[in-house]
Amino acid sequence: MGASFVPITVFTVFWGVVGIVCPFFAPKGPNRGIIQVVLMLTAATCWLFWLCAYMAQMNPLIGPRLDNETLIWISQTWGKSYKQ
Repeated sequence: MGASFVPITVFTVFWGVVGIVCPFFAPKGPNRGIIQVVLMLTAATCWLFWLCAYMAQMNPLIGPRLDNETLIWISQTWGKSYKQ
């Protein structure tokens, strides 16, 4: 499974809008700068988390698939009996 262009583009645009466009619409007041920073950091961290989760699915960490002969050899070597 490889990376698809569409989801990466859609989520990058979405979080880009949240982090770049939305801070311009923050309400005026003494906390405007804080709200803008919160929006930008939220967008950046959410996008990064999504990207890591998406990329982790491309190469999942699953164990090796062993055939029966290898499993029998392992069970005999480790001292456990194998019942067929």
